[in-house]
Amino acid sequence: MTMRPGVRKFALTAHVTFSVGWLGAVAGSMAIAVAAVTSQDPQIVRGAYLTLELTGWYALVPLALASLLTGLVQSLGTTWGLFRHYWVLFKLLMNLFATIVLLLYMQTLSFLAGLAADPAASATELSVLRSPTAVIHTGGAMLLLLLAVILSVYKPRGMTAYGQRKKADRSARQHSSASHPQLLMSQP
Repeated sequence: MTMRPGVRKFALTAHVTFSVGWLGAVAGSMAIAVAAVTSQDPQIVRGAYLTLELTGWYALVPLALASLLTGLVQSLGTTWGLFRHYWVLFKLLMNLFATIVLLLYMQTLSFLAGLAADPAASATELSVLRSPTAVIHTGGAMLLLLLAVILSVYKPRGMTAYGQRKKADRSARQHSSASHPQLLMSQP
């Protein structure tokens, strides 16, 4: 089913908004993660992890899920389809991968934020907070999201086997309908 133009534009606007928001939240998280890893001030390190957890649960996770949902709606409601073109399929797989990794990493981030919030945590325990894992995760997310932007803009050619079959079926139906106009009247 193809969406009407107004609905399609609304869905596209929602998808772009959530995706750009996700990219922006990742960029902000990257800055906070770098501050956590490089700062010598324990209070900044503690505050950074508390901020990363809040940003993760209240910005990154909702934006990732909204981007995934609106991307599915967009692909299923347009002629691009979900499995017809490799670039759409790759964007779906990248979004799923990034969202799953984010949800799994949020468990670790919540643990680290709990450690940062503990006033009784020793300097040795807090040294765990200077690990570069948050920078690595945000860097990986940034690369995936930028690759998704590139795929969206350039839309590399290439149809999946499923897309080629659908295109051939559509061409055959159009050819058959043009050759036999009486078939058009008999079809529901």
